[in-house]
Amino acid sequence: MSTALPAPHLDQLFVQARTHNAWTPKPVTDDTIRALYDLLKWAPTAANSNPGRFVFVRSAEAKARLLNSVAPGNVDKVKEAPCCVIVAYDSEFHDLLPELFPSRDMRSGFVGKPELIAETAKRNSALQGAYMILAARALGLDAGPMSGFDHAALDAEFFPDGRWKSNFLCNIGYGDADKLFPRNPRLAFEDACRVL
Repeated sequence: MSTALPAPHLDQLFVQARTHNAWTPKPVTDDTIRALYDLLKWAPTAANSNPGRFVFVRSAEAKARLLNSVAPGNVDKVKEAPCCVIVAYDSEFHDLLPELFPSRDMRSGFVGKPELIAETAKRNSALQGAYMILAARALGLDAGPMSGFDHAALDAEFFPDGRWKSNFLCNIGYGDADKLFPRNPRLAFEDACRVL
C-alpha cells in the first residue's frame, strides 16, 4: 500500500477522467455491477457504518419510474445512459452496527439521535457515492453524477417505506468521448488549500 500508482492509473481515476453526459450503447453487466460494489464497499466510512445504498436502474420500466422525478435538463442523460445509480442512504443504518463494528457497541451512540443519524448517513453515503465513481473508473466505466431531481418524488416511488432516502444520481456506462464538453478549470492549490 506504500507504492504510488503509476501516472496512467492516476490519469484514469482523476486527471483525464471526465463527467460524461452522452453514452455508447454498450451495456453495464450484472458482473460489472457486482465488481463495482465489491470495490467500493472496502472504502472507509465513520464507524464502518456503511449507510450507502445503491439502486442500479437499467430496465426501461425502472427508468420510466425514475424519469418522473428527474429535472428536465437531466432526462436525456438518464434515458441514454445504460445504467443510472440511485445513491441513497439507510436512515436506520445504525441497526447494522453490531454486525459491522462487532468489537464495540457503536449502535447505542446513535439511538434516539435523529440529527446525528441523518448527518452521518448523508455524509457517509456521499463518500460511498464518490468511492463508487472511482471504482467505476477503475473498472473502465465512465460516470456522470448529478443532483437535478425531486428527492421527495423519487423516494416516494422507489423507497415508499421511508427507510432508504436518495442522496444523488450517477449515470454509469461507457461514455461517448466525442460529445464531451470542454473541460472546466479547477482551483489552484493556493486558492483551495492551507498547510498549517
